[in-house]
Amino acid sequence: MRQLTIAVLLVLTVALQSALRAIWQPLGYVDLALMLVVYFALQREPLQALVVGAVAGLAIDFVSGPPALLGAGGFSKTLTAYAIYFVAQRVMLDTTILRIPVLAGATLIDNLVYVGLHRLLGQTPTTPLVQALSYKVIATTIAGTILLYVYDSYFSAKARQRRQFTVRRRVARGGTGFRRKRRI
Repeated sequence: MRQLTIAVLLVLTVALQSALRAIWQPLGYVDLALMLVVYFALQREPLQALVVGAVAGLAIDFVSGPPALLGAGGFSKTLTAYAIYFVAQRVMLDTTILRIPVLAGATLIDNLVYVGLHRLLGQTPTTPLVQALSYKVIATTIAGTILLYVYDSYFSAKARQRRQFTVRRRVARGGTGFRRKRRI
């Protein structure tokens, strides 16, 4: 069941990323596939993070068209997933504040490897490196921080556990949440 959920997430991510780019060109700087890769790498599941990175990168390469090298995105996202997993094993990155530099660093690694592979194989990028890199780092970091915060606040196992304990605390305090009138 978990693999089916991951596959659906990958398909939705790739479709949404290509649709956002078609709707408004500046939304093309938001790398949703990289956010998914960072999320799985932060969950400390190395094999899933590497597979998600490879599949997401290859799918984005395939959808983006002929100027992109097929496989460069897959390699860069897989390398990024490994780097984030390596850091997450040694440092606790469970808070939103710590995920901001992780997302920025992941975007930086992903883009430098991607552009490096293109230059190594003799292809010139369509936009200047510094401009594309800065736009992508800013857009992906902001959007990724917001999406990861919303997920952690409402959909994660910790959020479900907090909601369960909220009900228990309310009952333990002696009520269902409604204030009762005191009888004098």
